[in-house]
Amino acid sequence: MHAFDDTHELRTLRDWLRFSVSAFNEAELSFGHGSDNAYDEAVYLALHTLHLPLDTLEPFLDAQLTARERQALLDLLRRRVEQRVPAAYLTNEAWLGEFHFYVDERVIVPRSFIAELLRDGLAPWVDDSEQIISVLDMCTGSGCLAILAAHAFPNAEVDAVDLSADALDVAERNVADYGLQDRVRLVQSNLFEALEGERYDIILSNPPYVDAESVDALPQEYLHEPELALGSGADGLDATREILARAADHLHPGGLLIVEIGHNREALEAAYPDLPFTWLQVAAGDEFVFLLRREELLEKY
Repeated sequence: MHAFDDTHELRTLRDWLRFSVSAFNEAELSFGHGSDNAYDEAVYLALHTLHLPLDTLEPFLDAQLTARERQALLDLLRRRVEQRVPAAYLTNEAWLGEFHFYVDERVIVPRSFIAELLRDGLAPWVDDSEQIISVLDMCTGSGCLAILAAHAFPNAEVDAVDLSADALDVAERNVADYGLQDRVRLVQSNLFEALEGERYDIILSNPPYVDAESVDALPQEYLHEPELALGSGADGLDATREILARAADHLHPGGLLIVEIGHNREALEAAYPDLPFTWLQVAAGDEFVFLLRREELLEKY
């Protein structure tokens, strides 16, 4: 473990960044909760702790830190290295593009590929974003996708559903931060159970999808996240199966179901060989998010 007892020699932001990267690499930290490497995470944590603009580093590199600033940064770095707390929980914020959200250990850290698709209003699958009037975000967690959907579809009412009351408390804070209380309704429900009779133009879901073997092998950082939001049965598809079975009953004619399933494309296609999944292109590839129309689901169910 990297020693933290000689940091009195570190004076400038440049010094602390170099030290942080060395400490992260020596501890063999796992990334994936906002950044994917030691340097980017060190920069983010330092700028956030010092209350500096997150997109401006160069002018401050050789600025000396005060004793109070050095202590604050040291305390945060120790938690990151010794307790392996994800950066988002240390700062209580996560970003999806230009949108930022409050997060803590009651919710999974936002990192959905669906956020990429919402930037363009789900084009070309949605012709006119203003014609969308009802959206469901299933397994909403922090409420991030519900909030993005409300911005992408300005005339839509959005239902944000989660089984966890704790998660909905976090989502409520984020919805309020964006002033969307009149358009985003928070619903505590085990998937569709509390939505009897509700119909939507679009159902979005980033459900739990980590298979049991992978859950057992997760790096320690991920164990800070709610277990309920990660694992979903032996093959990771339990929640997805329930969504597929019931989604058609909750979609308007022509409605869309869009679900993120992680690395489970092969297992999903093997389990549902007759469903004509459309795999949507995101930055990481075309095997993480699928789309089905209501009519395609009705042919199966």
